[in-house]
Amino acid sequence: MKSEPDVWSIDQQKKAGKKGVQWDGVRNYQAANNLKKMKKGDLCFFYHSNIGKEVVGIVKVIKTAFIDKTDASGRFVAVQVRFEKKLNKPISLEKIKKNKKISHLPLIKQSRLSVMPIDYKSWKIIYNMGKV
Repeated sequence: MKSEPDVWSIDQQKKAGKKGVQWDGVRNYQAANNLKKMKKGDLCFFYHSNIGKEVVGIVKVIKTAFIDKTDASGRFVAVQVRFEKKLNKPISLEKIKKNKKISHLPLIKQSRLSVMPIDYKSWKIIYNMGKV
């Protein structure tokens, strides 16, 4: 899940506490479909886009897809996510691109997509890169 840190940062996510926050405002159909596929308990990397361009933490889905109240059309969804942890060491996009084992990720191939899936093997590689 990507967010510009000057709009919503990992630190703001942490301050939101146990009830978490709605991940809303997603208007790309592919990203919205990825939100719809999320299950309660899923872990997601939190990525600072534009400023930093790095994976900085992990959030957990605590409520599955529901109608996004910020969408007047009623077509798009949001999920509720809660802060889990910050990575000990943020992982830059540059570092991710250099790792051939994860070169297939949408983060590299579809850089403008704000919500994207990740396979378990790639998750572990990035997780270990961050020395969580």
